[in-house]
Amino acid sequence: MPDTPFGREPIAGVILAGGQGRRMGRVDKALVDLDGRTLLAHVVERFGPQVAPLLLSSNGDPARFAAFGLEVVADPFDEPLGPLAGVAAAGLALARTHPEIRFLATTAVDTPRLPLDLVARLAAALAARPDAGCAFAVSRGRDHPVAALHRLDDIDQLMRGLADGSIRRVMRYLDARNGVRVAFPDVDGRDPFINLNRLEDLADLSASRA
Repeated sequence: MPDTPFGREPIAGVILAGGQGRRMGRVDKALVDLDGRTLLAHVVERFGPQVAPLLLSSNGDPARFAAFGLEVVADPFDEPLGPLAGVAAAGLALARTHPEIRFLATTAVDTPRLPLDLVARLAAALAARPDAGCAFAVSRGRDHPVAALHRLDDIDQLMRGLADGSIRRVMRYLDARNGVRVAFPDVDGRDPFINLNRLEDLADLSASRA
């Protein structure tokens, strides 16, 4: 992992793949094919070098991801509670295995063109704002709360809020933590955080690279 504004202090990462893929017909979105490789493979390739260690947040049988060699963490709740449950799961896992790590970067599994400098730029913004609990990406005037960097000093409170329902919406949580918005430009005329929710989106993105 390259140097960041926090020096050589490690920044862990988690790929959030706990969604149910409803708009794709309830497929396992992480394993959907794009240009001959899974979405997860694309994201690991771009996000993996930016963080250490790299985890995968997903529910169900973790054996389906064995080829990737990632630690798979499941949501700590019986009901699906969205991306923040994945953040909590990763934070709890790191507290057990890497208690020295203070930062967690997150990205969605359906953003296969995410910026190669995502973590570095979020870290620079967070380092400049010691009052902020997180930083997250913005592109084309749109917030991307799942492309974020969190200080791991709030996991217990996050768990309580998820459990009692007081914390559910990602943007509300980030704003409550004085989240810093970090603007990212287009890459080759495309939004780097293009979100793949439908099979048609996959076809469009694949065609754009032909």
